Amino acid sequence: MNEFRRITDTFYASPQIDPEQVAEAKAQGFTLIVNNRPDGEEPGQPEGSAIESAAREAGLDYIAIPVSSAGFSQPQVEALRDALGKAEGKVLGFCRSGTRSTFLWSLSQAADGAEPDTVAAAARSGGYDVSPIRPAMDALSANARG
Repeated sequence: MNEFRRITDTFYASPQIDPEQVAEAKAQGFTLIVNNRPDGEEPGQPEGSAIESAAREAGLDYIAIPVSSAGFSQPQVEALRDALGKAEGKVLGFCRSGTRSTFLWSLSQAADGAEPDTVAAAARSGGYDVSPIRPAMDALSANARG
């Protein structure tokens, strides 16, 4: 059973996945898996390389953009913006709970000039509260809109 949570029609967030869930992601039409969890964060978590191998074997694209407890940086936001721009279908982002993936997605959308209220509503629809990063979203969105 997966916990792939719909944020938009093209972006979903999930708690930690394992290599066996990659086939399920493929069956549900995902084309890209984004790993936002650093390896070794918690004992027993699957290594990113195992998930990447499963993704590649299933014909899915895979990118690791780890977000540690140190927080988010502009290069991470840019990496996700780039990955989303190149994705040719649905994207599944995962971390321990899905929160970091949703936060990073929200920041990337704001950096593209999306309205922060709209982005926050989409995150809420998937069960995530982006209020801790709302000031950064507001700043990125305002900057993108000039």
